[in-house]
Amino acid sequence: MSFLDNHKKLERNVTLLLVFSFLAVVIGGLIEIVPLFYLDSTIEKVKGMRPYTPLELKGRNIYIREGCYLCHSQMVRPFRDEVERYGHYSLAAESMYDHPFQWGSKRTGPDLARVGERYSNEWHVQHLIAPRSLVPESIMPGYGFLAKADLVTTDAEAHLLANRRVGVPYSDAMLANAEADIKAQADPDADTDDLEKRYPKLQLGDFDGDPNRLTEMDALVAYLQMLGTLVDFSAYDPKANQR
Repeated sequence: MSFLDNHKKLERNVTLLLVFSFLAVVIGGLIEIVPLFYLDSTIEKVKGMRPYTPLELKGRNIYIREGCYLCHSQMVRPFRDEVERYGHYSLAAESMYDHPFQWGSKRTGPDLARVGERYSNEWHVQHLIAPRSLVPESIMPGYGFLAKADLVTTDAEAHLLANRRVGVPYSDAMLANAEADIKAQADPDADTDDLEKRYPKLQLGDFDGDPNRLTEMDALVAYLQMLGTLVDFSAYDPKANQR
């Protein structure tokens, strides 16, 4: 009896088909799941990653609140055309402190995983206020109201605490200084020595063009300006992170 004859017999017998389908699922599941019990983490350790500053975290909340993720993914795929356009492909470690992460497949607009420091603060503010003044073909709505909305800072400590409870390594010092750190990061005249020790590679100063006022525009631009800037890909060795 040939293999095809046996296969036909299996397909025509409901009981046998269910049994072998179940065995296939069990074997495949074990192959996928069992190795995870022997791994400390499925995310590689990458030098440079840190939790968001309180101001960046505020900006990320606004980004999600306004639905920016519906048109912009934050995931550069490991394909030549993607890497040439956006930069190094995305690493899982870059989203290790995201709750929820911003990976996705929807791109009405460009991917934003590497947008940090590519444009000036002024460019971002103008683009958010009047997108077509800089990108004529853009269909993005304007977000000028963010520059008029005062940023709420009183809940900063609670927000960091909530993130710590789901695994983000915010220290007690970070929690205690959360509200002050928000104001210091956006204040060109503030003493930021301790802030920079807590959050390396952060950007400082006025983000929305009005140093006398702390707005939601400050927070969103601060968030956009850090995306993709924490990992030094010129020194990144994927083989070293797999050992």
